[in-house]
Amino acid sequence: MESKKLLLGVAVIALGFTSCKDEKAEQAEKSVDSYVMYVDSVGNVAAEDAKGNWQGIEATYELKSGEAEAAIANMKDNAAAQERLDASRAKYEALKAKYDAEKAEQEIVAAPVNPKQQLRNALFGQGKIGDDMNFSWVNAANIHSVYQQFIHTAEDNKDSYSREDWDEIKLMYEALDSRKNTVEKEGLSSDDNRKIAGLKFKFAPMLKVNRMGAKSGEMKRAKE
Repeated sequence: MESKKLLLGVAVIALGFTSCKDEKAEQAEKSVDSYVMYVDSVGNVAAEDAKGNWQGIEATYELKSGEAEAAIANMKDNAAAQERLDASRAKYEALKAKYDAEKAEQEIVAAPVNPKQQLRNALFGQGKIGDDMNFSWVNAANIHSVYQQFIHTAEDNKDSYSREDWDEIKLMYEALDSRKNTVEKEGLSSDDNRKIAGLKFKFAPMLKVNRMGAKSGEMKRAKE
């Protein structure tokens, strides 16, 4: 009789351990599920809403990520769970990179651009020439097209330029010519050199006349 009671007690304890282990495994699985579902929900949030509340999203993510990691550490057979965790982590990092890139782009667009930089962007292309006046990107392969964009842009907008604009155009033009002297030594083709000479022949007098005209107009307005 005592033996039967002892066996029954052992069985009850064993069932208790099994139940406890099953409960932990179930809880661990729920933590992983919660993490995966949260990342999926972030992916379904409208981009503007996500960017506006990213700090809160990040805090919740870190919490759920930590819980999922701890849960997996307590799981005996965790390969499948770890695979799900890694896939969701990669998905989240991709979302974060996307929102970070969009935020950075918006900040650049929102940042005020000074008039000189706006003019340089128009003459050479967005961000090509900054305050460092670095023309190293101009080479034998693209210098003809650079001259074309510069001169055609100045010609098309000549009536809207101020005296300061023409001073800046003159400065940029001289800097481009200086770069051309270097590029010629690096193998500028005779055909491109001839085409550039033709552009310069027409542009130089126009630059001089319009710059002088802008100065005269400004002096006249100052006297009135």
